[in-house]
Amino acid sequence: MSHDESNPPAPGTYWYDPKNAGVSSAMEVLRAVRRFRVADAAMRQRAQAEMQINETDLMAIRHLIACERQNRVASPKDLSEFLNISSAATAKLLSRLTASGHIRREVNPDDGRAQRLFATSSSHEQMRQALSGTHQQLMQVAVGLSADHQAAVVHFLDAMSAIAMMPHPDTVAREAAAAAAPGGEPASA
Repeated sequence: MSHDESNPPAPGTYWYDPKNAGVSSAMEVLRAVRRFRVADAAMRQRAQAEMQINETDLMAIRHLIACERQNRVASPKDLSEFLNISSAATAKLLSRLTASGHIRREVNPDDGRAQRLFATSSSHEQMRQALSGTHQQLMQVAVGLSADHQAAVVHFLDAMSAIAMMPHPDTVAREAAAAAAPGGEPASA
């Protein structure tokens, strides 16, 4: 679909026509989501600066903490899948985070070879210092909502998350075409 560059879309109508019923108020909801995403990114950048780590490091540490809170043991493979990075990149990440004292590795006692990953107590403390004040304020906002509003927000954000996690239709079509081609295999194989 081509676009006439001499006739660009009117401001605020890039994807949506605000003349359609309900679109104008829905656009405000999406703008609020975007504002929150920008603010959330800024909060994470502050935490990264305080902890002197990069974004991937922060995501890894948060994942390990979440696993611990859920009584799950994380492995390098789990972390690779969560971060969507190669095993080589994961090995570098783990070496860096171990050297900086943010994580510790233990040999899995079940097989004596596989590694189990844990955030160090220092990482737990740094994370609490970097984010606890903000998280307490966020919790106060959530507690201030009625039960019905809380349920509506959860439903809305879960639906938005599911959509955001969907692969782009062009990617799905390319993968399907590659799988259908002679000798082709799906990307996940």
